[in-house]
Amino acid sequence: MEGLSALIFPVLLVVIFYFMLIRPQKRRVAQHQGLIESLDLGDEIVTIGGLYGTIKSIGEDDLVVEVAPGTSLRFVKSAIARRVNEEVEDDQEVGATSEEEGA
Repeated sequence: MEGLSALIFPVLLVVIFYFMLIRPQKRRVAQHQGLIESLDLGDEIVTIGGLYGTIKSIGEDDLVVEVAPGTSLRFVKSAIARRVNEEVEDDQEVGATSEEEGA
């Protein structure tokens, strides 16, 4: 009986570790992979370094981003943090919901 109680604590720690760290990280990786796959020409993006730009061409492992008129930079796809267009769409949806509630 004493050996069983000694095993419960480490097993409980492993389970907590899984649900608090491993599972959320897998979800974030899957979301980022989905973002990378959904990128299209003309999308406004932000890199992990905070640089804003518009996608001008997409290669297999990289993409060309125009950061200013006539200035283009090449980035690895994994360096893209988010799409700016999604933020605007999310804000519009929130605004539409609050307008409907007020009516």
